[in-house]
Amino acid sequence: MNDGKTTYFGAELLNWYRKERRDLPWRRSRDPYHIWVSEIMLQQTRVDTVIPYFNRFVDRFPTVGDLAEAPEEDVLKHWEGLGYYSRARNLQAAAREVAELYGGRVPNGKKEVSGLKGVGPYTAGAILSIAYDQPEPAVDGNVMRVLSRYFCLEEDIAKPATRIGMESLAASLIPEGQAADFNQALMELGAMICTPKSPSCDFCPVAIHCAAKREGREKELPIKTKAKKARDVYRFAALIEGVGAHAGQVLVRRRPDTGLLAKMWELPHIEATDAAAWEDVAEGVRRLEAALVDEGLGASVSARTVGEAQHIFTHLVWHIKVLPATVADERFAPARTGYEWVGPEQFESYSWPNVFRKLLTEYFVNRM
Repeated sequence: MNDGKTTYFGAELLNWYRKERRDLPWRRSRDPYHIWVSEIMLQQTRVDTVIPYFNRFVDRFPTVGDLAEAPEEDVLKHWEGLGYYSRARNLQAAAREVAELYGGRVPNGKKEVSGLKGVGPYTAGAILSIAYDQPEPAVDGNVMRVLSRYFCLEEDIAKPATRIGMESLAASLIPEGQAADFNQALMELGAMICTPKSPSCDFCPVAIHCAAKREGREKELPIKTKAKKARDVYRFAALIEGVGAHAGQVLVRRRPDTGLLAKMWELPHIEATDAAAWEDVAEGVRRLEAALVDEGLGASVSARTVGEAQHIFTHLVWHIKVLPATVADERFAPARTGYEWVGPEQFESYSWPNVFRKLLTEYFVNRM
């Protein structure tokens, strides 16, 4: 595309970006590792949330080699709070691939970058364009929204075929030799001006040629099929308080090595069949006690609620009701079951899903 509308788009967008862009830590260099880490963190997470995590992460793991050689527990601990922990595991696995296959340097070839674990088309495009200034598109939700509105495109952006078409369109718009700034400008426009529900068209640098704005459809576009509603799951968790040698501690367990929240620590819990069963605390007591016996614990669970919390995943929402408990007979094998006694002194040494970090932090604080 070389018509006046697209030439104007690129020129005005770049002028706007160079004046208005946010000062973000990963924009202060062209280090491909830093750009890679930031893009993985920014998946499903707001910029303001990511900034302190990014700074802490690259301070602890300043190079690909440092990340590749680190214990996984350490990596998860520095990711704790960001959620979607498979991102951290994939990032470390890919760092090990870079260390082994490319001497610790993030490759600058599309095939090589795209072959790294957890690196999809958008992340590959971001690394290649921002770090290496290669004319590769980096099409995320922000970019698809901008392009849908500017060109008044009616294709469903939830469909893979639409994304592929958007990548081709975005690539055709990149001004020669300015891929890094142009791709970041597109993302920035979508994040700051061309927002999902209330676009700030009066402040948009390219509004004069925006087809959706001209037709009054800026709030209607893009078209996107609604995602399936997350499924509600109801759980009873046991807050098992220690006595004697374990006074002031709580019994927690480590999740399996694979699957959801793999290798993280939690309160032991069971799933209720539905919302109605979740309201039957007495039934929750019986089932929790039976489950704990199966894992080598004779526990007495109280039929009262000491806390409720939610944990929201992309596809699930856990509703957790916490019941207090004490151990009458402790015969579990830590190496087999993953149970351990943890007090406030050891708490920060473990990696916790947000919901259990919050519950246990409140518990330990209230006991001080």
